Amino acid sequence: MSLFNKIVNKEERISVLGMGYVGMPLAIAFAKKVNVIGFDLNEKKIELYKSGIDPTKEVGNEIISSTTVDFTSNEHKLKEATFHIVAVPTPINADKTPDLSPVEEASRIIGRNLTKGSIVVYESTVYPGVTEDFCIPILEEESKLKCGVDFKVGYSPERINPGDKVHTLEKIIKIVSGIDDDTLEEIAKVYELIINAGVYKASSIKVAEAAKVVENSQRDINIAFMNELAMVFDSMGIDTKEVIEAMNTKWNALKFYPGLVGGHCIGVDPYYFLYEAERLGYHSQIILAGRKINDGMGKFVADAIIKKLILANKVVKRSKVVILGITFKENCPDIRNSKVVDIVKSLQEYGIEPIVVDPHANIEETKHEYGINLVHLEDINNADCLVLAVSHDDYKEMKLKDFDKLFGDYANDEKIIVDVKSVLCKSEIEQEGYSYWRL
Repeated sequence: MSLFNKIVNKEERISVLGMGYVGMPLAIAFAKKVNVIGFDLNEKKIELYKSGIDPTKEVGNEIISSTTVDFTSNEHKLKEATFHIVAVPTPINADKTPDLSPVEEASRIIGRNLTKGSIVVYESTVYPGVTEDFCIPILEEESKLKCGVDFKVGYSPERINPGDKVHTLEKIIKIVSGIDDDTLEEIAKVYELIINAGVYKASSIKVAEAAKVVENSQRDINIAFMNELAMVFDSMGIDTKEVIEAMNTKWNALKFYPGLVGGHCIGVDPYYFLYEAERLGYHSQIILAGRKINDGMGKFVADAIIKKLILANKVVKRSKVVILGITFKENCPDIRNSKVVDIVKSLQEYGIEPIVVDPHANIEETKHEYGINLVHLEDINNADCLVLAVSHDDYKEMKLKDFDKLFGDYANDEKIIVDVKSVLCKSEIEQEGYSYWRL
């Protein structure tokens, strides 16, 4: 009997390592069909799940409370599974090189608990070659087993879009790959249990690894192009959004917009590709240029804020700047690699200590990660400048009069609104005489 049939008959279990924005929804989905172990080293996170609390807000407390996932931080429980999925983060170091330590640690944990006949599938974003050249040797070293003989390996890049309630896990085609044809078929059948959109069988593990970093690099480059246009149009006195709206009337317009590019994928994955390319002697021009542009957008926005403060006759160091949003994207609590932080740091260089508000971000996590103390919106008053950095629905639902209450008692032309995501109606704001700028 195949491993897939044993899993379906609940004779064998699936384990998912990494209970974050990727791993947890995956474990929840599989648990509707088969027996699942959800493993994470973070005991506090595991206890939250066991208590029926979803800190990621990806599936909600009700689903967490009713799931059959066996949440654990005890690695020895992994011996009870024979199909392991690795969904741990793959961040970058300060020098923009890949940080493979989470993947290494996960591989060692699995290796110590690996049994014969098992399949290990990596979902973490890596550059081509990591699964076979980096992970397999670790699995073999820890388990004393031989890959291809005693256990098999595959790769299936995660495609979850945090905070997206439309393009959910089940609705996104899943790329799958395996170390051989038999493994590929087994992995494909397992994922087909939960992926309604179907699976795409890549010809090799390296192809699947490359597909992931390339799809995000492509988005990164397109956004970088729009960001560069935004900077040029700002110098020309042209409104970028108006240009884009005109351009988008053509059927083949790509409909990308300028913005802050952070998060755990688009702002990180291109560096994995760049690292391996440079190691092989190729120095990227387009991808690296795109990364430099996008990494510099926080400073560009901060400089625009300073310019608006000066034009409004504000004393820069004494100005009260309130930033609305710290997460890397809208309606999501994920603060990883948030480029809003770059705005904060740039403003601090001018002697401004901005106030940050975000109803979705975790207060303790934000303080620990960035040293930023979040405040509540209702506590904001006497602001000189409001910066809409993240387009949360909370802000989209606010009226101009709601924003006005956050300012000090002075003329509208001294009230500055910097709209990074073009949330507000430009004509309405300018008609009321506010000082307005948008990216």
